[in-house]
Amino acid sequence: MGGRSALPVASVEARLDAFESVCDTRPHVVQGDLTDRDVVYRLFEEARPEAIVHLGECPSAPYSMIDADHAIWVQRNNIEGTMNVLYAMRDLAPEAHLVKLGTMGEYGTPNLDIPEGFFEIEYRGRRDRLPFPRQAGSWYHWSKVHDSNNVMFACRIFGLRATDVMQGVVYGTRFFGSSADHPADPALHTRLDFDQAFGTALNRFCCQSVIGEPMTLFGLGNQRRGFLPICDSMQCLTLAVDNPPEAGDYRVFNQFEETYTISELASKVAAVASDMGLDPRIRRIENPRKEMEEHHYNPDHDHLLALGYQPTRDMDSEIRAMLEDLLPHHDRIAAKRDVLLPDIRWDGSRRKSIFLDGSNGAGPEEAAGEPPSVDEPEARAADVDHAVVAEAAPVARR
Repeated sequence: MGGRSALPVASVEARLDAFESVCDTRPHVVQGDLTDRDVVYRLFEEARPEAIVHLGECPSAPYSMIDADHAIWVQRNNIEGTMNVLYAMRDLAPEAHLVKLGTMGEYGTPNLDIPEGFFEIEYRGRRDRLPFPRQAGSWYHWSKVHDSNNVMFACRIFGLRATDVMQGVVYGTRFFGSSADHPADPALHTRLDFDQAFGTALNRFCCQSVIGEPMTLFGLGNQRRGFLPICDSMQCLTLAVDNPPEAGDYRVFNQFEETYTISELASKVAAVASDMGLDPRIRRIENPRKEMEEHHYNPDHDHLLALGYQPTRDMDSEIRAMLEDLLPHHDRIAAKRDVLLPDIRWDGSRRKSIFLDGSNGAGPEEAAGEPPSVDEPEARAADVDHAVVAEAAPVARR
């Protein structure tokens, strides 16, 4: 995509050393391709895991929409990798618990409240509990839908146990619960992308504010999504691992804290950035995606709360921490500013989005929090799904 992480990413060895210095234990890392069944089976034979937290998939909707080759690769990579994990569980770790990262994007934006995976329905006088219909908006999101179906089916026929985590947008650079707790070692920084394929809207807004570029809203900016900071995402995954379901049980957790529109996100970043002495601006650009702008969005998220989940960070403080961590890397971000404007379009073409004020970047820019009015009903907001990709590694009992 021509981009890179806004925060420098240390080598695997340096990250392992830093982790060991903080946590007094060294993770065992096996590098390999999850679509290679031999690799997966060797890993399971060595580790005999009690829990598998599966984050190893391509997390990008735009990447999957570039062309046929990218669409097919994303589907094969994500679906085949998960299938290999499921069969390795059946053959080598049938009592293990799979925590599989899905996405809230699987549901789409139905004109109904969104339950956690299943809902009760009455049709022609009969009632049943069924999977809630998925209405994915990209080939990537459909790959996650197919994953969910495959995991649910494997639990039924193999007697496996799994938690499918429908995760909202994860943001933040600090994962130890608070700024005070976060280690100073830069080798423990998270990756933070800001290009059109692997960067989320909030990442992009923070990076744009740091280098003086306007925050770019896709269309009207009214698309609503669920968000949570990375430290609380770790808390949620830990709760899932520590509270496994029964054998044969497939359960779904909707994992997010609050919902916001993209416009609300931009306004929050603008307010924090202004307070820090930056000069944030907000502008709307042509939306390259095909998605609803105005829609109902009210998802449930009760299961994790029932397990004891408690939010530890608010978005404003997390945005401030992100900006503090990004400011020292101003030049690193500015050198890749050309990747901030999208050119991957859902119709299969490649063309940079234009600014909706008609200036294409040359005209006056709007003040923070006051984006221009747009009278284009087809203009739609950005999809902001994001997931984390990690090397496969065993999870040991504490």
